[in-house]
Amino acid sequence: MKVKVIVHILLHMDIEAGTMLNEQEAEKLERIAYILKTVAHPLRLGIVHLLEQHPRLSVSQICQMLGSEQSLTSHHLQNMKLKGLLSVKRDGRSMMYSLKERDVSLIIECLENCQCNM
Repeated sequence: MKVKVIVHILLHMDIEAGTMLNEQEAEKLERIAYILKTVAHPLRLGIVHLLEQHPRLSVSQICQMLGSEQSLTSHHLQNMKLKGLLSVKRDGRSMMYSLKERDVSLIIECLENCQCNM
């Protein structure tokens, strides 16, 4: 719900300023909305935060740092991987996860620094 509100606000800010969004701007907003929808869960946000600090982590490392169950964490990691936010590489018996794009971190950082009343 909040993602739609943010995109709606961004769209109307440009329209009220008398400018129309071009195709590139519209695609950028769609990408931002997609990322926000994908990370819209406290555990997923925690995973992103950890991967910003540690470039490569295994499921067990993430679980230990977040204090989360392995099955639930694996489910969220798989979802984020399928949606293109994470990359994964095998390292022996472990799967090592990393952020695929810096965009995810930048968008979350922007929201964290926002002065709006959320």
